[in-house]
Amino acid sequence: MPASQKPTACLALADGTLFYGHGFGAPGDTVAELVFNTAMTGYQEIMTDPSYAGQIVTFTFPHIGNVGVTTEDDETAEPFAAGIVVKWDPTEPSNWRAMGDLTEWLEKKGRIGIGGIDTRRLTRAIRQQGAPHVALAYHPDGVFDIEKLVAKARAWKGLVGLDLAKDVSCTQSYRWDEKRWAWPEGYTKRDGDGLRVVAIDYGAKRNILRCLASAGCDVTVLPATATAEDVLALNPDGVFLSNGPGDPAATGTYAVPMIQGVLAADLPLFGICLGHQMLALALGAKTRKMNHGHHGANHPVKDLTTGKVEITSMNHGFTVDADSLPQGVSETHVSLFDGTNCGIAVDGKPIFSVQYHPEASPGPQDSYYLFDRFAAAMRARRAA
Repeated sequence: MPASQKPTACLALADGTLFYGHGFGAPGDTVAELVFNTAMTGYQEIMTDPSYAGQIVTFTFPHIGNVGVTTEDDETAEPFAAGIVVKWDPTEPSNWRAMGDLTEWLEKKGRIGIGGIDTRRLTRAIRQQGAPHVALAYHPDGVFDIEKLVAKARAWKGLVGLDLAKDVSCTQSYRWDEKRWAWPEGYTKRDGDGLRVVAIDYGAKRNILRCLASAGCDVTVLPATATAEDVLALNPDGVFLSNGPGDPAATGTYAVPMIQGVLAADLPLFGICLGHQMLALALGAKTRKMNHGHHGANHPVKDLTTGKVEITSMNHGFTVDADSLPQGVSETHVSLFDGTNCGIAVDGKPIFSVQYHPEASPGPQDSYYLFDRFAAAMRARRAA
């Protein structure tokens, strides 16, 4: 932010550290956990990813907002990230797909942005002390009650023990038939008979559902609180567990019994992100909070079954404790950044999950094969 420009936004960390900058988007205050994301693209997909509920996102890439926004890139109808922190203020969009600019979009959606921040310094702070609790304020008059902001950050309870899946999940079931975007048609519909998949919505991204449809699945989405009886009543060929926010142990109080009921039915099952953690809990493993989590589109993961290394998209602040995996459950993928668990499978059964986001929205497309693997398992079960 230029020295002559009066600060109109303030980011207050719970330890009293303050960052002043230029506010944009919707004026107001918000409290959340602060994380950093290293992706160079996809800020709109990130802001509308339900897995970011309860979090403010710092982007390490300095140019955020320069390609504008388009409704085609929304992962959900509304953004779930509480706010956005950037190095440079968003500029006029330069993109043939743009339907608007980021600043106006944030204001319309009621989300706060702050620009002119030394995001390198802020990212180092997050790495060193862990994802901090923060208060973010945008006041156009530049007047801030600093003591009150710091007190709000300190009083926030955080994500540990917090179930957010019920808050971001759908409230009733629905069908999904839209496939992945492709040039020049854009999004098209799947037709004909498909593999019957029940997707449990803990905060599902649209592009995950599109990948399922593109793999030949007839998808029915159920709320996070669905029971095993609800799932099995639809006579599915397989069950999918989606991504989502919050503490997996808290969500597991109602999700684990459902998953265990599905496991008893011996159906193919595929989980992503929070769905991965839910499957692990249902199998008897444990999860734990990470120091600052994994958030970005450039995370290397090794597939232990093939030796292949994939560059993946990630967004999680909790991880499965690999040492807690029970007998009969194998670790299939690990992070090459820190060795944390990134995938599991039940030995001899088509039941598997990964910590990262194979739908790659945003991110590399190295891991689409997992959707095909899930579809192949369902076809094999039909043919048996």
